Amino acid sequence: MRAVGVPGLGEDVDELLRFVRRQGTPAEVLDWLGRRTGAHVAWIGREGTVEAATAGFPRRLAGTLTEQVERLAGGQLAAATTRAGELEVRLEAFGGREPRPVLVTVSPSALSRESAALASRAGGVVDLLSRASEADGGTRGYEAKAAQLRFAVLTALLAGDVTMARRMTTGDVPPLLNAERVRVHLLHCPPADRDRLTRTYLDPSGYHGPGLMVNCPVFKEQLICPVAEDPEPDGGFRQGEVLRRLVGENPGYALGVSRPHPLAATGEAYGEAVHALAVARNSPGRLAAYTGRPSLVHVLPRRAALAWARAHLEPLQAVPKPTVDVIRLAVTFSRSGVARLLHLSRTTVTAHCRRAEVALGVDLGEVRTRATLDLALSLTALQSDPADTAQPDAVQLVAPPLDELLRTSPATAWAEPFLHPLRDTRHRDLYLTVEAWVDANTDAQRTASHLGLSRNTVRAHLRAAERLLNRDLLTTGSGVHDLVHALRVTGGQRAHPPGESGRRARWPSADVAS
Repeated sequence: MRAVGVPGLGEDVDELLRFVRRQGTPAEVLDWLGRRTGAHVAWIGREGTVEAATAGFPRRLAGTLTEQVERLAGGQLAAATTRAGELEVRLEAFGGREPRPVLVTVSPSALSRESAALASRAGGVVDLLSRASEADGGTRGYEAKAAQLRFAVLTALLAGDVTMARRMTTGDVPPLLNAERVRVHLLHCPPADRDRLTRTYLDPSGYHGPGLMVNCPVFKEQLICPVAEDPEPDGGFRQGEVLRRLVGENPGYALGVSRPHPLAATGEAYGEAVHALAVARNSPGRLAAYTGRPSLVHVLPRRAALAWARAHLEPLQAVPKPTVDVIRLAVTFSRSGVARLLHLSRTTVTAHCRRAEVALGVDLGEVRTRATLDLALSLTALQSDPADTAQPDAVQLVAPPLDELLRTSPATAWAEPFLHPLRDTRHRDLYLTVEAWVDANTDAQRTASHLGLSRNTVRAHLRAAERLLNRDLLTTGSGVHDLVHALRVTGGQRAHPPGESGRRARWPSADVAS
């Protein structure tokens, strides 16, 4: 090892600037400095440990320099030299915030003036790169925490708890939570694009103007974007317009948009956006707004249906509340999707499902069972109607089984138009496919074998049915459940396994539908 002078300082400065421009690492700068000066070099960070060093740096030496390093790091000295046996040691501190990092050079003889100046410049570059790395880490940490908060706010909105969503924001309430109505935009895009999009349109408060952009934890190619329906004043950021423009500019994108809903009904808006996205992905323009009919849960006679639902779910009162929370999701999403959504293991989700199956005496692997359970859960989740409690117990009668509810006029008036697009003579093959698909427990391969078609043909028929029904059939369970109910109402499916109608409750006679 030999200390040398350094000719051509201007070239060296240019080289150091290149490290900055290409965001080189501190280790790369130290190696370059070692080659230029013939010294061994180390960078001691703010915590007093060697963070980077050239290959030949005597690390044991760093332990003998503790006193000098502490004085430099504490701001008592700017630079110092000392001897360690036969070696000349030079120390220099950088930065204005204590504790300061220290550059250490070790050579057989003192560095020349030029080499010392080059070491100072190199140390400044290392300090700059280190601080840039810390800033990047802080930014990434902030973005991660902001994303977690946005997800928590969205989760509360999907559950209908606007007050909880506001509390989560700790006083910095985003504009979305002050809106009266909201549309949910569901963007389908490559998974790698989601983080880039959320960063691009992030505002200083960690939100996205009048809305949110939240990575869907279940489907990695979806971005959930609830947007305030209230117009943005003064030509501000219009998230809906931006999302539609992104679809137009990117062939791999698609967008489903819900109707406007009260903020507390964000969950219902999300369901509509899911169905709209299924239509959009099968449409040339890759953009669709929800135009479908309401779900069966909204048209059944309210008090009669609610009485049936409460009776059907009565056994779940004996299971822990987390099990019920898991089941509400498991009837719609896959178990692995529920696990990702709730940050649970798939084994834990399966255990909750099994506990509910035992309590209810059903098999959740059956699509009809899930459809019935989803209907009961959805009915009990509806906002209560004051009229529901207006009837005294004395006039309540035994609640009908589900089959009787499905024979009421509102149910048939809902089911016939729902299935009408598939019963058109032009789409008779689609009707036969979806009927066989439900009968095969939504197994495309079994459906294909039964109909003598290929599996790809079955899936093509299902995608076409999605567009005609305005329902998602291949991603979540909600659209499938509407299909199951409609087929059952119109007699297109065999009766549900008998276990679901054995529990009966009392309900007011005034709510009997003819």
